[in-house]
Amino acid sequence: MSRDTLSVEVAGLTRELSLVEVTPGIVVPVFHMLGDVELVESVADALAGRVPEQAEMLVCVASKTIPLAHALAVRVGLPYAVLRRRYRPYMGAVIEAQVMDIFTARPITLLLEEKDRARCHGRNVLLLEDVVSTGSASSAMRTLMDRAGARVIGEMAVFTEGRAERWPDVIALGHLPLFTSELD
Repeated sequence: MSRDTLSVEVAGLTRELSLVEVTPGIVVPVFHMLGDVELVESVADALAGRVPEQAEMLVCVASKTIPLAHALAVRVGLPYAVLRRRYRPYMGAVIEAQVMDIFTARPITLLLEEKDRARCHGRNVLLLEDVVSTGSASSAMRTLMDRAGARVIGEMAVFTEGRAERWPDVIALGHLPLFTSELD
């Protein structure tokens, strides 16, 4: 089975992104970097020089952005925290916020584990995402950082998506369109 794709260039590399209908009549290009070492490394190189000087910590959501968070953290010498989707006993006392999943249209709970809550407290954090699409994840991340006593000083992503004017403050390497025609 073949899918329609969109060819994109990011950090000097070209990738074919599958086009997936997420709701009737709305089609998005799916950016998925897990397992693509060349892409993660190139994107981390491209973003490293754009990390604000006042950033003291990176924060991402599991799981697709973890390799990028790690690669970027190594380059800029900052720690990072990962917001989880499922509770595990080792996480201790967590704080949580809800985000709407664009692919399932169901709410997802994001969790900040106890040790990362302490690490974020009082720090200037930079939110890191693969794609900023609806802003729902960003909003939940900001809520968690506020509850943890952290200061969000910016947001960084590989791509923004949808109407570009919605994301003037997001540091991104590119922009992905939304398509409103139905897949054949």
